[in-house]
Amino acid sequence: MEVLPDFEILCPNSAEEAAQMASKKGESRYMAGGTDFMPNMRRGLEKPKAVIDLSGIGEMQSIEKTGNGLRIGASVTLQQLISADEIKSDFSLLAEAAETIAGTTHRQTATVGGNVCLDTRCQFYNQSEWWRKSNDYCLKYEGEICHVAPTGKICRAAFSGDLAPALMVHGAKVELTSAKGTRTIDLKDLYQEDGADYLLLEPGELLVAVLVEKLEGYKTAYRKVRVRGGVDFPLVGIAAAVKGNGTQLEDLRVGLTGTNSKPVSLEGTADLCGGSFDETGFKALEKLVQKQIQPMRSTFSPSHYRRKVALNVSRRLVGNLLEN
Repeated sequence: MEVLPDFEILCPNSAEEAAQMASKKGESRYMAGGTDFMPNMRRGLEKPKAVIDLSGIGEMQSIEKTGNGLRIGASVTLQQLISADEIKSDFSLLAEAAETIAGTTHRQTATVGGNVCLDTRCQFYNQSEWWRKSNDYCLKYEGEICHVAPTGKICRAAFSGDLAPALMVHGAKVELTSAKGTRTIDLKDLYQEDGADYLLLEPGELLVAVLVEKLEGYKTAYRKVRVRGGVDFPLVGIAAAVKGNGTQLEDLRVGLTGTNSKPVSLEGTADLCGGSFDETGFKALEKLVQKQIQPMRSTFSPSHYRRKVALNVSRRLVGNLLEN
């Protein structure tokens, strides 16, 4: 572990004040739970001049009912999300995904916003300084090559947050605040396929809350495949919402994580709906997943294994939801 760099700690009382601090300080980082940020600091991957502590911003720590859904503050902890009555009743998919994240003690501190904005991961990046230096660094940090895809020009580190695919299934939007003002965008538009620059945030922009819609008449589930049964990041994580029974499929929503440099909201599922869903439908679903995921050598598990897992789990998950 590296010696932590010198940095200033700032403690705003509102999201607007935090954004103003970020715009004035330049090389600053927001911190809520810090369960991913602090290990990165200790590995020398983060060297901010200032850390903006979000723990004093009350508006980011609550779950509020809206017309047909919820507004979830970005500083709500994963344990709060799991335990909240509002989540248990109509948004159990979010609690199910949250319960797979890290360990019990981590979830007491880790936040919704932190998991949504989780740094991308790679076996060539999440290492000690001496290890990274011995490999001439990488495209994500101070290097000129992606060791995962040496002939490519973008970083292939994998996004591994578990909440994003579940939130996308619920039609999530995010509230963002900067020194220029506020805006609300679809969660899927927060990301791009570049592991070194995966968040489409303006400089100093802060994720304040996530807005989700209630799914009427859907059955939902989240499945995560990882090396160990607890703590580990996903090799593949799949969230699904199904409206239908038996062989009849009215609507299907699928989100994936761990396979790309961004969470994937599966496109083209509407073409599979509106009638009987049999083996032909399952084959079509597999083709959609096959075309839209890009598992790379970013983990110690082979990419072809993760691809097969994504196909099999998505098929089994949708099939089980239709049967139950």
